[in-house]
Amino acid sequence: MLFNYKIRTQTGELLEGSVEASNENVAVETLQSKGYIILSLETADKGILSSDISQYLSKTSNKDVVLFTRQLSTLIDADMPLAEGLRTLAKQVEKPAFKKIITEISEAVESGQSLSIALASHPNLFGSFYIKLVQSGEVSGKLHESLLYLADYLEKSQSINSKIKAALAYPAFVVFALLVVTSIMVIYVLPQLLSIFKDIGDVELPITTRVLIWVTDFINQYLLFIAVFLIGLIIGLWKYIGTPSGKAWLDNFKITMPSLGIIVRSLYLARISESLSTLIKSGVPILDSLRITSELVGNINYQKILLDAEKNVRGGGTISESFSKYIEIPPLFTSMVSIGEKTGKLDFMLSHLSKYYKSESENAIGSISQLIEPILVLILGVAVAILVSAILLPIYNLVGVS
Repeated sequence: MLFNYKIRTQTGELLEGSVEASNENVAVETLQSKGYIILSLETADKGILSSDISQYLSKTSNKDVVLFTRQLSTLIDADMPLAEGLRTLAKQVEKPAFKKIITEISEAVESGQSLSIALASHPNLFGSFYIKLVQSGEVSGKLHESLLYLADYLEKSQSINSKIKAALAYPAFVVFALLVVTSIMVIYVLPQLLSIFKDIGDVELPITTRVLIWVTDFINQYLLFIAVFLIGLIIGLWKYIGTPSGKAWLDNFKITMPSLGIIVRSLYLARISESLSTLIKSGVPILDSLRITSELVGNINYQKILLDAEKNVRGGGTISESFSKYIEIPPLFTSMVSIGEKTGKLDFMLSHLSKYYKSESENAIGSISQLIEPILVLILGVAVAILVSAILLPIYNLVGVS
């Protein structure tokens, strides 16, 4: 259950918010354990639909985390105490869910916890990469710099994801529209139109018309079975992708599919190099950096490569030796890492690799539409040609005969 509260802190500050608890007594104990004086406590009135809608609308986005990180960095750089800065940010956040999280982090910091430990209690929002950078900033005394870099890093990642979505939006819309129009034509329009040609007989009809009649009749006769089969196929594929073997297959397909596979590989390599570079620059040990990057990369193939590199380094080897065994890692990447290890400038080399592959991936993303559009135009052209020949040719024959 969700309870709305009004409380007074030990410093006399009035706060309002909400707390989740199994019953009112548990909610009271939770608030009192933090030293608060409860002024009022009421059950939150939530309708069946309104609760779901409000929860969806208040869902914390990556943009919210970026803004919070950048603002917190600015406040710390302005010599504002950390706990006060967190309280200030909590007051100005509009989304209730995120406001609650920042308030909890603020309370944890006030009770004596470090910021990294307080953030670690929300792993779905602040991952290990985020926590490690904050931790390194706390140790080095450069927390505001770490937070500022994190904000830039998250912003760049969001920008790349937005570009990918924008590049795929048009092709996805065209494919969806094509499927909808084709379904309407086959189910409602073509059966009535093609019934005219059935009375003529199959002898004089072009092959395209006969095929179209057969396909239309087949789909309409077994429409329910086809619909059930397609729905079952989609659900089965979705569940299979959720399994370890299915995810491994999908991750492997992403980097091996024609044309687009090169773009995806560049994105993964940019993510690996930038994450490793950032962690190493921040003073995170190389073994921890490899492990954290393996959690961030988002592809099982590259995750295994990074974990194998961690194992190799732990045994006294080098990262480049491990990378050289895998075709997923280009020779250029391996060579640059090897040079960085030999010269002691691994973070510098990784930073350059990150810029190179990020530039490659961004250029490639821009050309996704150019790669897909000709294919879509060709498919549409072939479909229209078949449809026109299947319908117009018999009409011309009929007119010619008459």
